[in-house]
Amino acid sequence: MRLSILATVALASLSLVACSKAAKNEAAAAGDSAAAAADHAGAAASVAASDAGQATENAAAKVDAAGAAAADKTAAAADHAASATRSAAGTMDRKADAAAAAAAKTH
Repeated sequence: MRLSILATVALASLSLVACSKAAKNEAAAAGDSAAAAADHAGAAASVAASDAGQATENAAAKVDAAGAAAADKTAAAADHAASATRSAAGTMDRKADAAAAAAAKTH
């Protein structure tokens, strides 16, 4: 009787040890999977941050280019306005001279 109890206890102990090793192996595998998932998440976050940084740089370059184009167009418009003003002033001078000459002839 003692021998059968001892054998039963020994078998139960072996079962627990085997289950314990399997549980440890599964826990280790789960830990490895979690670490791999964390690595992937970190890599994805790094790529996303890099992409966002590149997009920001591209947007800034486009804003700079648009600002330069606007400045060029504004300068061209100012030059055109100055030229038109000089032309109008010249026309007004000629008309004033013609009016003065006509007035001088009538007196």
